[in-house]
Amino acid sequence: MLGSTQLSACESIYSRISKEMGEKIPSNISVAESANIDPAYHFLSRTAYGAWPGDIEMLKARGYEAWLDEQLAPEKIDDRACELRARRFETLQIPPGACFDFKKEALRKDIVRHTLLRAVYSRRQLLEVLVGFWTDHLNISLDKGDCIYLKPSDDRLVIRQNALGKFRDLIQSSSTSPAMLVYLDGKENRKSGEHELPNENYGRELLELHTMGVHGGYTQKDVFEVARCFTGWRLHDKWQRAKVYFDPKLHDDGEKHVLGQAIPAGGGAGDRDRVLDIVCSHPATASFVSGKLASHFVNEPSLALRKKAADVFAATAGDIAALVKSILLSEEFMNDRGTKLKRPFHFVASSLRALAADTHAHQDLVEYLQRMGQAPFQYPTPDGYPDDANFWTGTLLWRWKFAIALASGGIESVKVEIDELLNALDIHKKGPQELQKLFSYFCGRTASKNEFASLDKFIGETPAEHSAHKAELVGLIISSPSFQRY
Repeated sequence: MLGSTQLSACESIYSRISKEMGEKIPSNISVAESANIDPAYHFLSRTAYGAWPGDIEMLKARGYEAWLDEQLAPEKIDDRACELRARRFETLQIPPGACFDFKKEALRKDIVRHTLLRAVYSRRQLLEVLVGFWTDHLNISLDKGDCIYLKPSDDRLVIRQNALGKFRDLIQSSSTSPAMLVYLDGKENRKSGEHELPNENYGRELLELHTMGVHGGYTQKDVFEVARCFTGWRLHDKWQRAKVYFDPKLHDDGEKHVLGQAIPAGGGAGDRDRVLDIVCSHPATASFVSGKLASHFVNEPSLALRKKAADVFAATAGDIAALVKSILLSEEFMNDRGTKLKRPFHFVASSLRALAADTHAHQDLVEYLQRMGQAPFQYPTPDGYPDDANFWTGTLLWRWKFAIALASGGIESVKVEIDELLNALDIHKKGPQELQKLFSYFCGRTASKNEFASLDKFIGETPAEHSAHKAELVGLIISSPSFQRY
């Protein structure tokens, strides 16, 4: 195992190489000149974790649909620069059973750092946004049972592998994932005697949270029958530890009835596939899942957009890429600018991207996510971190502290080059025009009269030659409501 000095040296090498591969600030950056949020800025604020310097110009040159088509085929995107930072965590690449050899705290640090680094540096930005969405949709907390040992492989083989594929494949992969079998007690769901009742935890959440939604029209009887279909799935706990297997002796092999459809007796392990066929093809699932995804990209989507998305889901048998494309190319999405509040993870990642920050996501950075309340994989209940602005307003002070610390070099493991960014923006002096340009870069539009007055007062009271002046001004803009909304 490498010592801290060796790790620091390796990280410096990775930083230098990745910068040579494109993770840097371009020589010239243009900014919006309108009071309305620039469409390209808006597009990248929602389809990515914010724009990296130069991304907006690239998007405008390439075109929205061409960029989107590229993002929808992430395996074709060269992401080697990101891989230098993100693939070093061995606990994320090994089978789940092998993770039991590591300490829990090491596992927690690895998966959190890996997730943040990919959000900041990956060129497969839409994939990362959708990984975040499906992680919440199929939430698993690291703090229940052995989930901390099992979630790394779930993240790799369930979420990331299926984030842009077929919804049916995603749900099937999740349903008997080792981590999900522990988190929702699926491994305890069995029938070994005539009067033993199934464990309904997974069956209930499958219908309520993962597919049909709480108002999807299913009954308590359906929950019970779905639970019967999933009896018998187990995890080895000694030899072949954490390997999933089906034990027919613990399966309820009688006839079941789910949502009005009969599942014949004698189906064995195939009962899982039969019930997923029924549930994933149900109109309520098309409506609920597509509506939730539409709400992720559009604040309060109209009934028309929800219906259009549900129709695409049904027509494509739950093709996630087709569904996402239909939402992101809609006029409603393009017109819905600046209406959503960034959740803490999005806020941190977008701040780092806007500054082209150099980091390897050590604990002093991750601690800010914890203070803001959104450390990855640590939400306790199955519904995942809320996508509701009201939920996040209680930790806004920590956003301000983070912004100031980030811009001023107060986070030891994060390096930012404020002067290099200002040079690219052609900002060399202190004045109204320069102030507007800096605000426009971070917020995608020119400052309002009140916003400008507040910032102008700050620069008027602070000597331009003061060493902390520029950093404080950048931190003030990042902590402003204008940057935090997207």
